Amino acid sequence: MKIIDELLLQLSFVTMEVVGKAYIVSIPKEKLRHVAVLLKNNSRLSFNFLIDIVGIDYIDSLAVIYYLSSTQFPTYIIVLKTYTNDREDPQIDSVCDLWQSAGLYEREVHDFFGIRFIKNMDMRRLFLRQDWKGYPLRKDYNADMEINPMPLLNEDLIVMEKMDGGSSVFEKDDYVVNFGPQHPSTHGVLHLRVALDGEIIKKVDPNFGYIHRGIEKMCETYTYSQILHLTERLDYLSGTINRHGMCLAIEKGLELEIPRRAHYIRTIIDELTRIASHLLGWGCMAMDMGSITAFVYGMRDREKIMDIFEETCGGRLMANYSVIGGVMNDIHPNFQRKVKEFILYMRKRLKEHHLLFTDNPIARGRMEGVGFLSKEQAISLGATGPTGRASGWSNDIRKIEPYAAYKYVEFNEILRTDGLTFDRYIIRLDEIEESLKIIEQLIDNIPGGAFSTKIKAMIRLPEGEFYQRVESARGEFDVFIYSKGDKYPYRVKFRSPCMTLVNTLGVIAIGVKIADLVMLGGSLDYVVPCIDR
Repeated sequence: MKIIDELLLQLSFVTMEVVGKAYIVSIPKEKLRHVAVLLKNNSRLSFNFLIDIVGIDYIDSLAVIYYLSSTQFPTYIIVLKTYTNDREDPQIDSVCDLWQSAGLYEREVHDFFGIRFIKNMDMRRLFLRQDWKGYPLRKDYNADMEINPMPLLNEDLIVMEKMDGGSSVFEKDDYVVNFGPQHPSTHGVLHLRVALDGEIIKKVDPNFGYIHRGIEKMCETYTYSQILHLTERLDYLSGTINRHGMCLAIEKGLELEIPRRAHYIRTIIDELTRIASHLLGWGCMAMDMGSITAFVYGMRDREKIMDIFEETCGGRLMANYSVIGGVMNDIHPNFQRKVKEFILYMRKRLKEHHLLFTDNPIARGRMEGVGFLSKEQAISLGATGPTGRASGWSNDIRKIEPYAAYKYVEFNEILRTDGLTFDRYIIRLDEIEESLKIIEQLIDNIPGGAFSTKIKAMIRLPEGEFYQRVESARGEFDVFIYSKGDKYPYRVKFRSPCMTLVNTLGVIAIGVKIADLVMLGGSLDYVVPCIDR
């Protein structure tokens, strides 16, 4: 793209490679700050969306990779790579003042690789305890349990909240309450420390890691086929979409041609998953606000999808259906009939859901005018999916980079502009209708032929880096794979759409009453295992 070429040509000190619509740019760490400011604040084309930050240990150096995109031309990506040879005290300039999402991303890289980001004052570990010894994703990490024995006591709060320079997350006289980690409305095991001024929220500090399983570390010792089941245990409500994304990343590396029939089936399964997730999200948010009936209705409708999955896939919540090369087995003879029956059923139920809860004056009164998130804030925070679209940010990967059968269908990307709690609530119900439209266009047009391409029993990706973006029910889910040509990946990184959503909670909750905190979390619809990984 001409404007990007002209922008990067100003930087004589970089080495650049163009792969499709991705510009891979390697820069000295001393120049990172200069380049980041240039790309973010450029008047002609601002790369205002920091997709993710990936850490990697090349043994001879530690690298940090920044994936950047512009909301003006979202199909183009700049991949910034910088390195440090210092393994004892690695330091790289922070970009947390340029993109709000960078704060948590940098803490994650610090937690797993030990890299400190200069001028980021919050370099606490993100998932592990503050007294953890070593950095687990380094290749020289010692996993001996004697070094890090099973802790018998809870971590001290003063230690948990101590930042660089000895300062604390909260002010000395702040009144701080605990929300979670064991609370049904946290949508997982999430610990929020909330500072209050009377009933008004002053600050929210999320603490992650209570169900951290080291999935990215596990991937380094699993074959590519074995990794697939781990993806469904991230955001388990978008499990089939996550698994699909992992398959696409591997298939991209293998340059594998997938049967068109498999693309259609995968897309239908993904959209059924999206509907099931939105129904559960709707029901949970309604129950968080006191409507148990709405939750029961949401679960009732979701059960129809689970029955379809069970018959064709063999699984329900975790369908285990997409495999490298296609799908596990062909669709059940009843699949098309039952899906078409569900489309008619769900359209009637949507009207019922609106009558039950959307038009309820008490519910509307609580949701309207609360939890404002501007479009600019959503982009800076990386709050993709329905949350970002409720603030007017067009970020649907199905539109930006159509994959599978999305290129063959017509559907609307639902956008709202007010960015309030009600907008985040209603947009998910509207997206259910768009998913029904997608399925309706595909279900009677599934091509004949094979449902999977035959592959070798042991897969080896060629040496290189592979990146795949997909649209989960909660936003952009990305898969990064670095391969050295072995049967195991050298590094796997998953972009969690939910981590940025919890970060967003800390923005929209300021100035809101504590009684509305549960409702705000429900409107963001995060799933904690997606964050903790």
